[in-house]
Amino acid sequence: YMSYNNTEHPFTQIQITDEGLEAMAQTVAQVREFTGYEVPLCSDHYGYMDENQFIRLGKAIEKYRMSWLEDTVPWFYFDRLRTLKEAIETPVCTGEDIYMLGGMLGGFKPLIDAQCVDIIHPDLVSAGGILETKRIGDYAEEAGIPMAMHHNSTSVAFMANVHCAAATENMLCLEHHNIDVD
Repeated sequence: YMSYNNTEHPFTQIQITDEGLEAMAQTVAQVREFTGYEVPLCSDHYGYMDENQFIRLGKAIEKYRMSWLEDTVPWFYFDRLRTLKEAIETPVCTGEDIYMLGGMLGGFKPLIDAQCVDIIHPDLVSAGGILETKRIGDYAEEAGIPMAMHHNSTSVAFMANVHCAAATENMLCLEHHNIDVD
């Protein structure tokens, strides 16, 4: 229980060195060179850092015009997300582990109301299903926030995501990880 995996991101005090920033930026540069600027590019899963380190990273990769940085600091740190959002040009995206629009655990509503992210990112399977994800998207649209959808589940769930995406006006894209599923 004492591992970094159980320590909230802002409290680990992990720092990116200048050499580490350069290596991360170089990786983004290589992918961008391969894909060109016609293909949207975003990135995710950086490790347990605070918003100051993500600001440094965001500034180091701004010239590559990323579509978003995903799941930087935990979604419930609204002030930290807002600080990051206001400090960098690259959009900030989060939400794949948030349940429902509102409710006992908070849901997407307080995140959207706080205007601390540029893009919400619900996962239909864990957000509450087709109708609830549609509600989340519609609420975000009223607040001027677009939605990208996360998907890492079955082919049936993927098609449910496709149907929800088609019915949601502020939809940007549907992420999926199931390239190995026939």
